[in-house]
Amino acid sequence: MSLVPAGRDLRLDFFRGLSLWFIFLDHVPSNAMAWLTVRNYGFSDASEIFVFISGYTAAFVYGRVMNERGFVVGAARILKRAWQIYVAFVFLFVFYVAEISYLATRFQNPLYTEETGFFEFLQKPEVILIEALKLRFLPANVDVLPLYIVLMTFFPLVLWPLLRWPNITLACSVAFYTLARVLDWNISLYPYDRHWFFNPFCWQLLFVIGGWCALGGVTQIEKFLKSRTVLVLSILFLLYAAALQLSWLIPGVTRKLPTWALVLPLNKSDLSLFRLFHFLALANIIIRFMPMDAAFLRSNLAKPLLLCGQNSLEIFCLSVFLSFSAHFFITEVSARLPVQMLVSFIGICIMVAVAALMTWYRDIDRRGGKPPPSSPKNLGEQIA
Repeated sequence: MSLVPAGRDLRLDFFRGLSLWFIFLDHVPSNAMAWLTVRNYGFSDASEIFVFISGYTAAFVYGRVMNERGFVVGAARILKRAWQIYVAFVFLFVFYVAEISYLATRFQNPLYTEETGFFEFLQKPEVILIEALKLRFLPANVDVLPLYIVLMTFFPLVLWPLLRWPNITLACSVAFYTLARVLDWNISLYPYDRHWFFNPFCWQLLFVIGGWCALGGVTQIEKFLKSRTVLVLSILFLLYAAALQLSWLIPGVTRKLPTWALVLPLNKSDLSLFRLFHFLALANIIIRFMPMDAAFLRSNLAKPLLLCGQNSLEIFCLSVFLSFSAHFFITEVSARLPVQMLVSFIGICIMVAVAALMTWYRDIDRRGGKPPPSSPKNLGEQIA
């Protein structure tokens, strides 16, 4: 089995949809259903999944365009997508402000504005609005979107050499990551004593790794990845990460562990190498035991995840609203476990329903004589 798919790889849609479900559950504070997500059992979480797949799909789709039609056309397509993501961020910001401001005022609970970072906005809306448009003010739970904007904006300058000298480009990305960690590079936020939670100078590495894999770089190490030694090391590392992540549940356990084994807490903002290696180990095992032609990926059970993954930008924005709505309901109505389960289930059902509706609209356009956006090429651009 080749590790690099020749055509459409439904695993990308499946796991990006799964990451969106995880992001929704993780963004609801004190939500017991978040124990179903990967972040509680290892070093990495849904963020790594989302960024890697975004880099993979971007390189797979726009790399073909840049090869066939040249740098200018390929760059224009990428920048158009970056603009679409930026517009989505602006709409998300406006509606997110409206939702939180209304509920905080209606129920006289100022903690909502403080938890989400909108307290400064209510104090200086004319200043904060401009800073938000410049991506210098980011409320809680939207950090992935600005990261995606920046990565896509500069991706033409990465994709062109990645198509010609993939290994050198990847090495430059590693060097840039190292410099950013050593020199503490990041983008400042307003107020200016804070920085971006997802440091783009560091997270670009995972995005580029995804692109490198999509363009065939992984075939160079295919034998290495398929070796029994790598499989065993990957499993051992995942078990070590899970044990360490869950060790706090048993009082006194961490005090008995050797100092070298205590790597928590990990730096998520700068993409700790432990997080990166954990994700790569997890991805290696998934590729081994879940081929791209797996029958499960075409079953009705996988369809809800595929729908969300194929409409990732819109569903991510929706998940931000739903996560705060779920938090509000749990806080104001009931925090009992059945209520948390019900609210989480309803939120995921809404995400799936909206994704299905968007896919239905695309099918209507196709039947109306327009170019079929659900064809492999156009669908790839839609979700890249």
